[in-house]
Amino acid sequence: MSGWLPAAPCIPDRCARHTGAVRAPLPAALLLLSGCTLVLLGVVCVPLVRLLGAGPRRRLTRRWARAIPQAFGVRVMVRPHEPDRAPGEGELVVANHISWLDIPLVASALPGRMVAKREIRYWPLLGPLAALGGTLFIDRDRLRALPAAVRTIATALRSGSRVVVFPEGSTWCGRGGGGTFRPAAFQAAIDAGATVRPVRIAYRTAAHHSAAHDGAGHCSGPGAGAVAFVGADPLAASLWRVVRAAGLTARIDVLAPIPADGEDGRRALARRARTAVLGPEEPRRSGQTAVASERANRPAESVHH
Repeated sequence: MSGWLPAAPCIPDRCARHTGAVRAPLPAALLLLSGCTLVLLGVVCVPLVRLLGAGPRRRLTRRWARAIPQAFGVRVMVRPHEPDRAPGEGELVVANHISWLDIPLVASALPGRMVAKREIRYWPLLGPLAALGGTLFIDRDRLRALPAAVRTIATALRSGSRVVVFPEGSTWCGRGGGGTFRPAAFQAAIDAGATVRPVRIAYRTAAHHSAAHDGAGHCSGPGAGAVAFVGADPLAASLWRVVRAAGLTARIDVLAPIPADGEDGRRALARRARTAVLGPEEPRRSGQTAVASERANRPAESVHH
């Protein structure tokens, strides 16, 4: 794993846990079955959906993406709904990153071309699905490949595409307020003269429990622990935790756009977007080393998906 890659301090034992109300095993199993069935149905129908026109295809994709969290028992709230965009205008959507659920959630609100590491192209089922969906695959394991990744994103933005990036570079459960927004994608927005659209993702449970820090580094935020997909957390364990969590709600806040005019540079633009989504970044604690953070995270989830 390359030392420059972003890494979060979140690990399953501390962060990926649910302490609120739970569903009985049978209803949870039925939700798990319905959610997985809907995902597989989307994979099977991709070739047919591609035959549709751009408008119908986009509407159908949005409905399918929104139905996925609901099929797993998660209520979805979007505020406000998708804003208008001038024809041919590129838009870089940047969001905080907590869970695998973030992907269909953003797609349901602001459908666009996802950015993912190149290895995902070769994953069974999900790889072909991502490729057919217009995913931009980039090489994020080599620093030398970064300029090519920026050019790939900028080209898509110039063509009028909406491109979705999780600039924290890894999943964060809410501990420490989230990660730094990496500036590379923002350089692509500046190069393309595109607009940056910040999006805030939050998860809540019906009881609105507040899991405050207890001295052991447990993540904060009601509902975050149930959906957090961090470190070496197995996907099966995450799926089961989500369907067992009763009253789980996902909220997507589509925030005001930020023009990428290039006057402040990519780092300042990244900080502005990060502040809009998560607030100002907190200083890192001196005892938290990069090595410990890297060991706590798996490379497979650090780009995003």
